[in-house]
Amino acid sequence: MASTTSADQIFTEFREHSAAEFFKKNRQMLGYSGAGRSLVTIVHEYISNSLDACEEAGILPDVEVIIKKAEGGNPNRYTIRVTDNGPGIPKNFVGKALATIFAGTKFHRYMQQRGQQGIGAAGCLLFSQITTGKPLRVKSSTGKGKAYSCLLSLNTVNNKPIIAEMQDIDEKFSGLIVEGEFADIRYESGDHSAYEYIRRTALSNPHLQIRMVDPNGQEFLFVRSVESLPQRPVAAKPHPAGLSTNDLLDFAHASQSRKVSSFLVDTFARTTQNKISEIKDTNAAIDMDKDPKHMTWDDAEMLVNAFKKVKWIAPDASYVVPIGEAQIKVAIKNILDPEHMSVVERKPRIFRGGIPFVVEAAVSYGGNSGKKEEEGYSGNILRFANRVPLLFDSGSCAITKAANEIDWKRYNIDMETQPVSVFVNVSSVYIPYSGVGKEAVSQEEEIIDEIKLAVMEAARGVQRYVRGKEQVNFNANRYKTIARYVKQLSGDIGDLTKADKQRIERKLEGIVARRFPRTKDEKEAEEAM
Repeated sequence: MASTTSADQIFTEFREHSAAEFFKKNRQMLGYSGAGRSLVTIVHEYISNSLDACEEAGILPDVEVIIKKAEGGNPNRYTIRVTDNGPGIPKNFVGKALATIFAGTKFHRYMQQRGQQGIGAAGCLLFSQITTGKPLRVKSSTGKGKAYSCLLSLNTVNNKPIIAEMQDIDEKFSGLIVEGEFADIRYESGDHSAYEYIRRTALSNPHLQIRMVDPNGQEFLFVRSVESLPQRPVAAKPHPAGLSTNDLLDFAHASQSRKVSSFLVDTFARTTQNKISEIKDTNAAIDMDKDPKHMTWDDAEMLVNAFKKVKWIAPDASYVVPIGEAQIKVAIKNILDPEHMSVVERKPRIFRGGIPFVVEAAVSYGGNSGKKEEEGYSGNILRFANRVPLLFDSGSCAITKAANEIDWKRYNIDMETQPVSVFVNVSSVYIPYSGVGKEAVSQEEEIIDEIKLAVMEAARGVQRYVRGKEQVNFNANRYKTIARYVKQLSGDIGDLTKADKQRIERKLEGIVARRFPRTKDEKEAEEAM
């Protein structure tokens, strides 16, 4: 007879585990799922933090990334050092900011920022610790003569920082310097490299100046192309349209308002007393004088259904700060130098949870657009979320799905043979990433539809250019074809009529020129041949 095990015996193995322990065993969820990708993830996390910090402090960002092969000859072991000129981190916050999972200044705020979860920097430290056993070296200064250095590591059992060798240093700088040694990573070239990530970061952040030194000692400098910071985002209120019952109930139970009516006005965007009256007119059986903390699931469900019957004004655009059409044009010109580009910025829209978002799209043609192949060119899709390049997980991304659903030939564009780059940036106070690694935008229907509309509008701009170019080529070829026979025809007519052949030739050339006029560029190109 099989032996049985009591519940008491089973639960002798019951344990609580910290977030740090979870990610220690599941590092792939943070983006550490391959040697090349892991290196890019480290660079991405530190650069994103530097940009957010500089922008919030009103500082034009200067960032330096140095990647070196570590001592000892291990080909998959590197030191990575990232330096910025930002506001620095106060001494009493450095442990929580850089060495505590789910701690930070961002997750609890409804504000557009690159980082969201409070995982990135601590995840880098955790990855260094579990692959090399070495602490992170940190130097920081707030620019007030309060520079310090320390070593950081993470107690994964309780998700607490361990700070060692904390000391004040006599160095004059403002910003943060982070250096760590990492194993199980590899420096690569190509579309999924640290260089490509930095190049695309410069493309989506024209106010950034960034210098990179690769393991071979080769230096790359991307000079900022605009001298002004992006507009500062402001804390947003969620929009009522798109809220779920659970969302509304969570907001209600956390509210300090005494009535449901005042709770709705205080908590949600575009909600006024007039809107409260409209909600009442939908016959929603909810007591507007009720304490929101006492709202039930049924109450919240009735309100959500009432929201759907009311016409709402679109979200306030000030909550979401896109890159901007002018800045995108400058950046694309600086990095890709195309023959032609078309840039589109859509109006704010909302997706589930009442969250506003803005889609920007650009299609560039020629120059350094697209990807250089052995036998020519092919198009590529440059994906961004809140100005951050997305290099991996393209197959599960809303941007890729939207771009692939477009009939490109309808716009005289062949993504398989032409030098075309499709640039898409999604900006929002909350980007719905498909994973913790933040490499793909979740395939929300509202977001996919909006991306398609933006890209198709940009594609029409390139379509007009390509058609014009084809027409010019067609006219030029017709001119050349007919002009080729002018000399012979004038000679034949001269022989038949005994008239001046040169005079006939000049008249025929005039007729051809009037029938097939050429541009100044075409004439100059012809004369140069």
